[in-house]
Amino acid sequence: MHKKLFIPGPVEVREDVLEKMATPMIGHRSKDASALQRGISDKLRLVFNTKEEILLSTSSGSGLMEGAIRSCTAKRAAVFSIGAFGKRWYEMALNNNVPADLYEVEWGEALNPQFVDEVLGTGKYDLITITHNETSTGIMNPVEELAKVIKKYPDVVWCLDTVSSMGGTKIEVDKLGVDICITSSQKAIGLPPGLAICSFSKKAVERAKTVEFRGYYLDLLNLYEFIQKKDYQYPSTPSLSHMFALDYVLDNMLKEGLENRYNRHIEMAEYVRNWARKYFEVFGDENNLSNTVTTIKNTRGISVADLNKKLGERGFQISNGYGKLKEKTFRIAHMAEMTLDDIKELICNINDILGLE
Repeated sequence: MHKKLFIPGPVEVREDVLEKMATPMIGHRSKDASALQRGISDKLRLVFNTKEEILLSTSSGSGLMEGAIRSCTAKRAAVFSIGAFGKRWYEMALNNNVPADLYEVEWGEALNPQFVDEVLGTGKYDLITITHNETSTGIMNPVEELAKVIKKYPDVVWCLDTVSSMGGTKIEVDKLGVDICITSSQKAIGLPPGLAICSFSKKAVERAKTVEFRGYYLDLLNLYEFIQKKDYQYPSTPSLSHMFALDYVLDNMLKEGLENRYNRHIEMAEYVRNWARKYFEVFGDENNLSNTVTTIKNTRGISVADLNKKLGERGFQISNGYGKLKEKTFRIAHMAEMTLDDIKELICNINDILGLE
C-alpha cells in the first residue's frame, strides 16, 4: 500500500509531476538543454525574489550547503544552529578544513538578532550560515529581523538554508540581502529528491574568486562561470529528468499564484497547530513557528512508532521526533501540493486511532 507522506521530505509528489520525470532525454550540451535551464532560472528568480544568478546541482541540498561554505569562506565562518540541520553546516566546515565556529541555541528557540550582532561584531567572520526553517524543531527563524543586523556587516557573505521553506513561504532573497540561498527539490517545491538549487550573488562570486581550494564538483564559482560561458549548461551531466519536472512544477506554482500558495501553506499550518494545541502542545517558540512543518510535544505519552504503524495500515505516514526529540515529539508536514482537505483527512484518522473526540 502506498503511504501518503506527511513527513518533512521527501514529500508526496503528484502523478503528473512523476510523469514529467519520464520525459525522453535530450543532449545536455544541446540548445534545447540551454533553453530548458534558462527558462527554469528565470522562473526560479520569481520564486526566490532575486535578480541574481541561479545554480542547480544534481545533489541534495547538503551538496550546495557544503559547496557554499567551502567556496566562499576566506577567513572564518560563523555557523548558527537552532536544531539538528543547522549544525550540519559546521560539520561540513570541519571536514573540509574550513575555519568555523558553531553557535547553538536551545532546540525550540529561534535566533536572537542581538546574539548574531554580538558574534559578527567581533570582526572574526567573513561568512555566516543560518537555517531559515528547522525541520527538527518546527521553528522558522525571523529572517527579516536578522537581515537588519547582518546588513551592518557588508563584507560578510550570508548563506541561508531554505531547503524546507522555499516554495512554501515567502522569502525575499534580494531584499533580505542573502548571498547564497539554498533549497532542495524534495520539500516545498514538490519534486522527488535529487536536485538542489541556490541563488548566487555577485558578492559571493567575488568572494569565491579569493578562495583557493573550493573543491571540484561543488565549486560554486565553477558552476557559475560555466553557465555564463556555455549558455546555461553545466560542467557535469545534470539530472535532466528533474529539470523537466521542475520546469513543469514552476509553471504550476506561478499559475496557482505565489501568494495563494503561501496562504495555502499557512492555512494548513494553522489547522495542524490548532489541533495540536487542543490535544497535545506545540513544541517551541509560538512566535516563530514553521509554515511547512509542525513539531508537536507528545504530552499524552503515546507511542509515536505505534501510531505511525497504524497510520501506515490506513495509507498515511507522519514523522517521529528527530534525534533527541524522538518519541518526545512527532512532526506533521504540510508543504508542497498538500491541501487542507488532505490535512483534515490525516487528522481525522489520527483522532480515530487515538480515540480523541
